[in-house]
Amino acid sequence: MVKNHLDKNGSFTGSPKPPRSATSTEASRADQHSRNSSQEELDHSLNTHIEDAKKLSEDIDRFVESLSMCHDKSNPPEVPDSVDTFSKIVESRIKKYNSCENATRFCKMAEEDTCFIEAVTMLSKLTNSLSEFPSGSMTTRSLNLTSMVLQRAMTFMEEELRNLLEDSRVSSNSRILKNSSFNATNLLDGEQCDLTLSESSGEEEYPSYSPDVLTRMNRIASAMILAGYETECCQVYSISRRNAFSEQMKKLEFERINMEDVQRMPWDSLEGEITRWIRVVKSCSTTLFPGEKRLGDSVFSDSPMISRSLFSNLARAIVIQLLDFAEAVSMTKRSAEKLFKYLDMYEAIRDLIPTINESCSNECENELKSEISATGDRIGESAVSIFCDLENSIKNDVARTPVPGGAVHPLTRYVMNYLKYACEYKGTLEHIFQQHVKLEESNSPAKLKPTLEVETENESPHGSETVAGTTPFSIQLVTIMDLLDTNLEAKSNLYRDPALRHIFLMNNGRYILQKVKGSAEIHQVMGDTWCRRRSTIVRQYHKNYQRETWGKVLQILSHDGMQVHGKVVKTTVKERFKNFNTMFDEIHRSQSTWVVSDEQLQSELRVSISALVIPAYRSFFGRFRQYLDNGKQAEKYVKYQPEDIETLIDELFDGNSASMARRKT
Repeated sequence: MVKNHLDKNGSFTGSPKPPRSATSTEASRADQHSRNSSQEELDHSLNTHIEDAKKLSEDIDRFVESLSMCHDKSNPPEVPDSVDTFSKIVESRIKKYNSCENATRFCKMAEEDTCFIEAVTMLSKLTNSLSEFPSGSMTTRSLNLTSMVLQRAMTFMEEELRNLLEDSRVSSNSRILKNSSFNATNLLDGEQCDLTLSESSGEEEYPSYSPDVLTRMNRIASAMILAGYETECCQVYSISRRNAFSEQMKKLEFERINMEDVQRMPWDSLEGEITRWIRVVKSCSTTLFPGEKRLGDSVFSDSPMISRSLFSNLARAIVIQLLDFAEAVSMTKRSAEKLFKYLDMYEAIRDLIPTINESCSNECENELKSEISATGDRIGESAVSIFCDLENSIKNDVARTPVPGGAVHPLTRYVMNYLKYACEYKGTLEHIFQQHVKLEESNSPAKLKPTLEVETENESPHGSETVAGTTPFSIQLVTIMDLLDTNLEAKSNLYRDPALRHIFLMNNGRYILQKVKGSAEIHQVMGDTWCRRRSTIVRQYHKNYQRETWGKVLQILSHDGMQVHGKVVKTTVKERFKNFNTMFDEIHRSQSTWVVSDEQLQSELRVSISALVIPAYRSFFGRFRQYLDNGKQAEKYVKYQPEDIETLIDELFDGNSASMARRKT
């Protein structure tokens, strides 16, 4: 209802106009006389028809009520003069707003828009009531006038809504108005206002509109919808927000790429595009879509169905564009290095669904969820395929040359690091493998049957049960581990020296074990029992190495066979010392070039060797050294003191032969 906001000057405000100085008034009138004379005449004529604003409002209210109560549509009540007067006041105010510069026009509207919109709302009700009567009746002339003015009001409001949505300067000015002091009278007179800006702090949400601007957009939208201009209102809003959204995507450096270009793009370039795409999708999930939903709910708070529909249309256009890129990526040639980007894409797509569930209409929600899920499934299937291709990579890695020194094989490092990074996506991989199995079983129920034994742990000290090989993903992981073991076993046969073969298997086994223990995710999948069994296997390699290398040394240092008829045979003593020297020199020469890169394992090996060899040598040396003649003969057969043996053992497994070369020189 328009009440005492309508003054006798045709303004929607209660503030009277103060007198201006003679100088400024004369200058202003002289400058604007030719443009404003007709408008002043209209205002003057209008003033003669209005006794006060309250009476005009009451007259319009009564007339609208009388129209609604008239049952004989062919005999409408007499139209009061206040209807024409009211229509002309609204038209006059629109003309004044349109004659202002944009910034000044904003200032005027900011002060008067509540009253103006109330007047337009009443004009809409009046027009609707008049339209119920047949053409040619006494209401026709008034209907033509109110319809024309309403059309102009809607055109003006449509433009105002567009400006508020698109003009960042308007939003900024709104914050100025909210936090400033100004002379409202000067604003209404169309003069430049002196604004005192108050500082504001804090980060702005997306999209950035002040409460004042949101309130104004809400009032305009409600008035347009009530007047039957819902289509025009929604069109302006939709176009503006789509443009704004596109600008945000450009700021995130994302551009639409057609499928053919994606297919031809080299991986290095495509990887960068995927990174930008992921950033956009995550921004949509966390910021852009929620921001658009909040804005729509604010602007269309009186029409929640419209708000939901507008957001659904925007979201549909954006999501389909994003999914097109993901679809194109899923169709590119698959390779191992793409797995992690695929998993990142899968997670980004998955995180879109909650936002769509919360914000879209039911029809759009179901449509988009179906599209998102289908694209996610295709990305997931690609990830599963890439991960399973690791099996073929291991099977096809057939080496002809052994790794020098029995070191950790590059394949072992590659596979274990690959699994380590993959298991950082454990939850995602568990899910997509589960979906993969469901899909495979639905197509061929007997195709996928777990062939691995289920390994179940006893209850852990923390109360949780660790299980390996019981889910599709963990089964795949155990399969890969078994294939790697088989491959390494085959590669160990490339070494002619059985001891070096065991060093190679020990190195690789220890590396695998440490990688599993060092990754909580892999450890969780493989389980404690697997780790304990692996530790046992590594220890067995250690024992096998000791037996192959040092067993023969210990036989030489044995006291058995040193005596004949109770007497030590000197020739046997000489032969044993000579054989020991030769064998130990050979072991030191060769095994100093062998590699044990794990410092703890290297230390464990040296300690265990010392514990075997040094006591045996010290005992043999102490018992039989005396049976050699002193002087040159003793030096010829006794090459090492017990302390020398300990020093030389500490030089084993360093991966170089420099120490032995230095000793010989």
